[in-house]
Amino acid sequence: MVSLNNLKPRAGSTHKKKRLGCGRGSGHGETSTRGQKGQNSTSGGSKRHGFEGGQTPLLRRIPKSGFNNTRFKTKYTWVNISIFEKFFNGVKDINSEVLKSRGLIKRQGFLKVLGTGTLTAAFNVTADAFSASARKKIEKAGGKVVLIERAPKQQKAKSKREELRAVKFLGKTK
Repeated sequence: MVSLNNLKPRAGSTHKKKRLGCGRGSGHGETSTRGQKGQNSTSGGSKRHGFEGGQTPLLRRIPKSGFNNTRFKTKYTWVNISIFEKFFNGVKDINSEVLKSRGLIKRQGFLKVLGTGTLTAAFNVTADAFSASARKKIEKAGGKVVLIERAPKQQKAKSKREELRAVKFLGKTK
């Protein structure tokens, strides 16, 4: 009769456990099935994941793809307020064209004014962005801060199919 106390696997269906390093009598002694010599014969002798024996690995051979936000980033050219009194005696209006003509900035584009330095003369400064300290120092000196408002980039018009997909996903109707 078969009961829990006398259950055992069928003859030949199981194998003896491989007893590594237990002497020559175990059948796996001396080199413990690792072979004679070489990198992996001793402890610590393993290769990193993806190593292909000195050949350029697959992950470095295939081209990179995917989204990267760096080309859409707004790059600012910055100027400290400390240069205003130094380079603009007699000039009251400062903007990116004036700074470029005097050689203080290299390229025209987005301009940010930073608040390093002191300011005693009043200037009307036109820029795309101002730090909080720069804004405070310019206004304290009696100047005027003019912020350039740029229109956001036009987004590509969605196709009818994309609109339907969005409606289906969100569960909304027009």
